[in-house]
Amino acid sequence: MARRPPHPRGARLLLFLLPSIAISSLLLLLFHHHHHLPYLLRPLWDSPPLPFTRLPHFYAENVSLPLLCHLHGWSLRPSPRRIFDAILFSNELDLLEVRYRSLLPFVHRFLLLESNSTFTSLTKPLFFLLNTHRFDFAKDKLLYARFAPFTNPQSPQPPFRMESILRSAVNSLIRQSGIADGDIIIMADADEIPSPNTLQLLQWCDGIPPVLHLELRHYMYSFEFPVDFSSWRATANVYRPGVLYRHSRRSNVILADAGWHCSFCFRRIEEFVFKMVAYSHADRVRRKSFLDHERIQGIICEGGDLFDMLPEEYSFTELIRKMVPIPRSASAVHLPRYLIENADKFRFLLPGGCLRTAE
Repeated sequence: MARRPPHPRGARLLLFLLPSIAISSLLLLLFHHHHHLPYLLRPLWDSPPLPFTRLPHFYAENVSLPLLCHLHGWSLRPSPRRIFDAILFSNELDLLEVRYRSLLPFVHRFLLLESNSTFTSLTKPLFFLLNTHRFDFAKDKLLYARFAPFTNPQSPQPPFRMESILRSAVNSLIRQSGIADGDIIIMADADEIPSPNTLQLLQWCDGIPPVLHLELRHYMYSFEFPVDFSSWRATANVYRPGVLYRHSRRSNVILADAGWHCSFCFRRIEEFVFKMVAYSHADRVRRKSFLDHERIQGIICEGGDLFDMLPEEYSFTELIRKMVPIPRSASAVHLPRYLIENADKFRFLLPGGCLRTAE
């Protein structure tokens, strides 16, 4: 039996309602996110940066290093390179412990700079110095320095300017470290952790690019909330005189799946509050209520956004896809070994551990 055509009046009503619903939805979206209208319209006015050339990353347990170097198009060295790990530290004590425990067998020297000032020119405790006992296992490999930038409370530096000053200060540690031509220096933040198998490649393979970005699996709040593979700022650099610490785009080559980046992965709610007011994007704290502990706890467990922000994306497809909370993952596979071996201590970083302590 032939289907009856839609009633003309019903068709006209549908044609009227659909645009009205779309316009109403758009207006509602604009009302709730008017303060971030540039983010909403970014695909119209901005273009994505030049894409990286992604180098495939080959690894499996018990596969020999000669074969792994060969699969990457590199050759095996007669002896391992020395690796130096240079970071600017704020308050990421738990992740720093996971980092140093994971990388200890492969790193010749850890370089850590700590400042008594935040990017927003707030005075901060020297968290590492107050907790050095936690890192006694790495003290023979650690080169630590405190940095006290000149700050004027009446005229503080802009946050990104202060960040640049603090990152540049890492170069003083590099000069003191005993690094030599041909050594590898990792330049990263404390929460950007290269995997041990990545460091083995850097140690033993000849032919790696002089500046190699590290593609890290990006997580938010814990390893229960995987975001994507968008983290690229960490680099591995073949050292030559004149090489300086940077945390920005330096080449077009990136090694795929080279480690983990866990953003806002803290044990205590107060640590979240500290970072929210301390880092370069502190202007995103638009209301005092953003720092409410109960609000923060709820957002952590739902995988939401601490700053009620729209995603910073270059296409409407990606923007819409990321406007919902981060989906939970039940997988604790391919995470740092030390984290799994000490799961009870770091339960808050694993699936099912979203509840944080209040203090």
